Amino acid sequence: MKTLTFHLREGEEFIPLIQLLKAVNVVYSGSDAQECVACGMVRRNGETETRKRAKIREGEVIEFDRYRILVEAHDPEEWG
Repeated sequence: MKTLTFHLREGEEFIPLIQLLKAVNVVYSGSDAQECVACGMVRRNGETETRKRAKIREGEVIEFDRYRILVEAHDPEEWG
């Protein structure tokens, strides 16, 4: 399983699940992301997540296909 790290933007507390999947390029489009979530293909902290707009926060782990996505706080070096 390939591990990806996503940093929330400064001042943001969460990212909606379908936006996260698009942001880390594990799906081709928003509609692909919605379908994958609705079909139960995404796990959040080890549990199946079917809410497309679930608020994903710092410290959470999303698993989809062959990817593990770690969500971390704002990285000052990345965003300036």
